[in-house]
Amino acid sequence: MDPKQRAGGQHSQTVRKAVQGAYLFLCAWIGVEFFLFMRWGESGGTAARVAHPAGAEGFLPIAALLSCKRLLVTGRVHGFHPAGLFIFLAVAGTGLLLKKAFCGWMCPVGTLGEGLWRLGRRLLGRNLAPPRWVDWPLRSVKYLVLAFFLGSVWHMDGPMLEAFLDSPYNAAADIRMYLFFAHLSGLALGVLLVLAGLSMLVQNAWCRYLCPYGALLGLLSLASPLRITRARATCIDCRRCTRACPSRIQVHLAGRVASDECTACYRCVQACPVRDTLAMRAPAGRAIPAWVFGLLAVGLFLGVTGLAMLCGHWRTSLTAGDYLELIPAAETRP
Repeated sequence: MDPKQRAGGQHSQTVRKAVQGAYLFLCAWIGVEFFLFMRWGESGGTAARVAHPAGAEGFLPIAALLSCKRLLVTGRVHGFHPAGLFIFLAVAGTGLLLKKAFCGWMCPVGTLGEGLWRLGRRLLGRNLAPPRWVDWPLRSVKYLVLAFFLGSVWHMDGPMLEAFLDSPYNAAADIRMYLFFAHLSGLALGVLLVLAGLSMLVQNAWCRYLCPYGALLGLLSLASPLRITRARATCIDCRRCTRACPSRIQVHLAGRVASDECTACYRCVQACPVRDTLAMRAPAGRAIPAWVFGLLAVGLFLGVTGLAMLCGHWRTSLTAGDYLELIPAAETRP
């Protein structure tokens, strides 16, 4: 392999891992803030007060989907979880413009999943690759889950949508999410352990087979102007790109990779031994280096969320008094 090409490939993964690590740290920081916020609420307001972290609403995709429909229908942002809505729009924007960049560069679940399959490969020597006749039906599961959620939201009329968004149940959605993980049942813990085990055995098992968010971004990514592109004239058919792809895409057979499974991780570009044969390219044919792609993904995400902050649509309209009522109610509800 050309040393310059090798260095460029390694650099692309360094950039991607830096972005992944930064987002994972951000999510951990938000988790700590939410823990301290809940401790204040559970104390009835006697503990040191910590403000509700708006970023936690990014883990409420269903509430964001409902708020998105309200925004499209009425042109107004609902006040309970506005940050969740704009995080959802930012993620959808990355899918539409930058393929599944959120999955491959930012998603904390995707980052943990990647760590698990790497650990599994180190412990077992390899990852399992289900045969195609098993893999294809399993991949459809995430689209069925997505269709269920989209169908449920689509069939909600205006009054029903408003009633749900204004309900105490929706207001306490992030509180319930926290309580679910803070007090895991034996069944929930067992399911998480099974998923972790599958992720060690099969590359990106959760993302590939079950994640409805990934399914949505996969569909949006089909409209992305960027594609991994292979130059047939200089390709030596070594198939290193296909072997490197964690999504099992047959990169060595494609002129332009149009798969809904491509996470733009640049691993295939790293693996290619021939300079300029494989690259992420814009429609005009210009190659997009990994560091530029990372800047675009991070910039788009920060741009949308920053706009929400500037427009006053980041912090919830719920007051401290509201939370002092919602937190005990959520804890006592079966």
